[in-house]
Amino acid sequence: MTERTTPQFLGFTPARAAFFLVFAAVVALSPLVLYPIFLMKIYCFIIFACAYNLLLGYTGLMSFGHAAFFGAGAYLCGHAAARWGLSPELAVLSGTVFAGLLGLVFGWIAIRRQGLSFAMITLALAQMMYFIALKVPFTGGEDGIQGVPRGHLFGIIDLSSNTALYWTLAVIVLAVVALYNRIVHSPFGQVLRAIRNNPERARSLGVNVDRFKLVSFVISAAMSGFAASLKTVVFGIASLTDISVNVSTEVVLINLVGGIGTIFGPVAGSYIILSLEHFLSPYGPWLLLIQGLVFIMFVLVFRQGVVGGLQKKLKSHL
Repeated sequence: MTERTTPQFLGFTPARAAFFLVFAAVVALSPLVLYPIFLMKIYCFIIFACAYNLLLGYTGLMSFGHAAFFGAGAYLCGHAAARWGLSPELAVLSGTVFAGLLGLVFGWIAIRRQGLSFAMITLALAQMMYFIALKVPFTGGEDGIQGVPRGHLFGIIDLSSNTALYWTLAVIVLAVVALYNRIVHSPFGQVLRAIRNNPERARSLGVNVDRFKLVSFVISAAMSGFAASLKTVVFGIASLTDISVNVSTEVVLINLVGGIGTIFGPVAGSYIILSLEHFLSPYGPWLLLIQGLVFIMFVLVFRQGVVGGLQKKLKSHL
């Protein structure tokens, strides 16, 4: 039975629904074993990786500059909460909208090119944003924006409690993954895949390819800003790390390990990469060597990523 004939509900086939329920169970039980702050970082990067996978895996656009949107969302959320005194939901919304608007500008510039040229333009724009973040007083320079308050969500939920914040993030990440799945398996997502597979044929069928690419770029940028805004609320700081090129390469690595063009690839990749960083951090510089070896192993053995290889064996889209 192909995916077209498999019964679906909101984009979930039985196989995807089963994996989603497993993910939900892991989210619910993880605090019993792992530190909630570490888990919340993983959830923020899952959202970020989903945003990037929408662009690369389903639209076919390789961006090396997504740190610009991640950092922009982090900075504006931090400034809105710490300087303007906005509530956490409004601060996160501010970071998300700002990242989306920045994505509109960058996307309008970048989508005029394809392939390596597109990737290099996004990298150049991101490096410009890094320089701006380093120099302007708004961002705090090398010190970043510190002391970002968690506040009360909707004036009710006290996010200063790690437990309350964890369950808030847990609900959000599950909702985002479900929404991401729905977008991918909507008519809009089908058009994106048609553009990825054969843009000229899509154009011949009357599809405004550039417009769909731009919309995908903006959605991806806004989701990246949303992820960074949540991370700023969790850790109480927005810094140059959030807008550095390392963030752009990390999200690419997460998707390569998890599986590009899959729903649960960003989930698996985030758990694997961030767990490696966390548990191998005592080894200092050796961490980079170990990460490199793991990356080589995945490229040679799991060329389609963990979830990509799994869906090939199960013959079901995950």
